[in-house]
Amino acid sequence: MVSHRMRIWRAIGPGLLFSGAAVGVSHLVQSTRAGAMFGLALVGVIILINILKYPAFRFGVDYAHATRQSLLHGYRELGSWALIIFLIAIAPIAPIVLAATSATTAGIITALAGPSMPIPTLAALVLAGATAILMFGGYQWLDRINRVLLAFLIVSTIAATVMVLPRVEWGSLTDIGWAADPLALLFIVALAGFMPNPVDASVPVSIWTVESEKDAADADRSTLGEMRTGFAWSFALSAVLALCFCIMGAGVMFAGGVNPAPDAAGFAAQIIALYSETLGPQAAMIASIAALSVMASTVIAATDAYARSFAEAYADRQPGDDPARFRAAYTVAILAEVGLAVAALYVLLSDFSVFIDFVTSASFLIAPVVALLNHLVVTRCTMPDGARPAQWIRLLSIAAIIVMSLLALAFLVLRLS
Repeated sequence: MVSHRMRIWRAIGPGLLFSGAAVGVSHLVQSTRAGAMFGLALVGVIILINILKYPAFRFGVDYAHATRQSLLHGYRELGSWALIIFLIAIAPIAPIVLAATSATTAGIITALAGPSMPIPTLAALVLAGATAILMFGGYQWLDRINRVLLAFLIVSTIAATVMVLPRVEWGSLTDIGWAADPLALLFIVALAGFMPNPVDASVPVSIWTVESEKDAADADRSTLGEMRTGFAWSFALSAVLALCFCIMGAGVMFAGGVNPAPDAAGFAAQIIALYSETLGPQAAMIASIAALSVMASTVIAATDAYARSFAEAYADRQPGDDPARFRAAYTVAILAEVGLAVAALYVLLSDFSVFIDFVTSASFLIAPVVALLNHLVVTRCTMPDGARPAQWIRLLSIAAIIVMSLLALAFLVLRLS
């Protein structure tokens, strides 16, 4: 029989993958920009966003552990309409998300190695490399290396945050002047889009949960409580790191009057400078390499997650279990989404900050839809009663859906007015 410690370690797995994917555009870019532009004024907003989004992700863990099926199967159980709505919602989002993550990765490469080619071209090569790794099954070794570098990035980020605390303008924490600024409200929607991950990432979370327990005997499976605890700690870690990047941006850039650079390479150089000013050049270089590794892993994970979602949705509608059919659908999905992402890089990536805000805002607009589907899955689909979420988190889920819907509506009104 597997030990309690081993079950806990396995239960943490999906949450670690979630945290690794979270420390990407939402943290390195948007949280840092929030601190650079508003000081600590948006700290409460970052905390609130994480609280409101938590139920949608946790429901993916609940359903997957209880049924050994991903949320896609739950959407199918609700009715074909639910699965179709989800696929329609993420189809236009997937390519631009991949474009945004690959552009950020290309910016870090350029900041570290110097300019060698245009950012869109370098980002396209990053996507090509991610595709090759996924197609030829080399992701596992990269993931092992990334876990070590992610650990260093976490330690160095927390250390840099502690060292920058004396430079922070704490008075900005109570500044609510942004509430009357329409441009600030538009940025908050952009900040919320990927904070800590897009809500549609709840589907990969459910897939990772199923995979983590796939080969375990019934007696050796992690309990639902262990799975929930493992994910909750990982989720809390990603929220703390988001606050750290916001504080770093506030302490170095906001306090120093430094505006975020509009291009990917320039902004990546500013991120590296945050570490350099607080930890020194040598530690900053290691932290930057760790950030690059994390971003590269995020590109690979996002490419895999979207392709797997489309392929599993297709396979779930077909009779029988045919691995070859799934693999063919997976290959087509990867090639299609990467091709569209490359096109988006060349067509849309003229201003990095504007492009990132466009991508993250678009992601937030579908967040209430996915959150509602997840709520319906855990309250209406077939699950053991003991696995259904408690009343408090159901109420939090309903409140989150309402708040995100109102915020999305306000964003559309401001954009169209």
